Amino acid sequence: MRSANLGARRARLGLLCLPRSVASAVADARLAEEVGFALVGVADSQSVFRELYATMALCAQATRSVRIGPAVTNPVTRHPAVAASGIATVDEIAPGRAFFGIGSGDSAILNLAERPATLADLRAYVEAVRALQARGEVSWRGRTARLTWAPRAVPIYLSAEGPRTLELAGEIADGVVVNVGLEPALVRDAVARVHAGARRAGRDPSALDLWTLVRANVTDDVATGVEEIRMELASNAHHVFRFTLEGKHVPGDLADAIRRVQTGYQPAAHEALGPSPNARLLDAEPVLRAYLAERFAAVGPAAVCAEKLRRVVEAGIDGLLVTGFVAERARLIRALGEQVLPRLAMPRTAGAPTP
Repeated sequence: MRSANLGARRARLGLLCLPRSVASAVADARLAEEVGFALVGVADSQSVFRELYATMALCAQATRSVRIGPAVTNPVTRHPAVAASGIATVDEIAPGRAFFGIGSGDSAILNLAERPATLADLRAYVEAVRALQARGEVSWRGRTARLTWAPRAVPIYLSAEGPRTLELAGEIADGVVVNVGLEPALVRDAVARVHAGARRAGRDPSALDLWTLVRANVTDDVATGVEEIRMELASNAHHVFRFTLEGKHVPGDLADAIRRVQTGYQPAAHEALGPSPNARLLDAEPVLRAYLAERFAAVGPAAVCAEKLRRVVEAGIDGLLVTGFVAERARLIRALGEQVLPRLAMPRTAGAPTP
């Protein structure tokens, strides 16, 4: 785990893969590793992408150093014993490189007409997976579930946006995927909430591994770059601000526009490339689109993207989990690894511990 001392921080890049095909996911994972990424997360959304665990297994076989895990799965579509066995298998393929990312659920459950998990659901599920990894047995919904062969525990990461979920992540998770945006004040607030949850549970906040979700597009044409990822920005409006806007630092005059995007969002077209139905939702909301791009995205030349991401690292999160669902995916991955990451080197403070 990473030290909380900012002087010891070194920015890390992770890549979020949407397995539109198994071959493309494996190619992305290989390239990400080649250009210096530390982690590859694979999305779990069975109705619109390829199967999570089969894809992760092949990504694990095709790589040697990057960490591999779901980014993220959910407690609704997979029994905890099924998930614990699945991630233990990935850990067998790539010893010590697996992680288990979980959230409340989005397109995976909405395309089945199911409801997102509650905070209580998330807590119970994480505890069940941990018990299966540690003891091989747990009581789940009044029945005994078993996993007889898992050799060791795999770190669990919780995806979190709202204040209560951030604090829960600090209480129960080994790491957190924060999704509040890239503004330093919002990052600092999120880190404080994660740390508060950790302290409340008697845990060391500095032991938590923190990542933040980044919508990115490295390009000299900023307007076109934002246009290309507007379906990602619509996804942010749909997901981050669901349930409530309370505690999420949204300007009041944008509330109606956010609700219109949420009402029109189509889970079957989740993160679809090009002029998708979800991308078009923001064509009618130019003010909201500009706000979402500024808050959640790093778009522009490599130096501009690096400067925005450097401020995130300085605010307390050194793991940058990048989406960048663009047509020229390989070009973007290479630009991030070869042009942005070297610009994110952080000076060390004298006497700071080495991560």
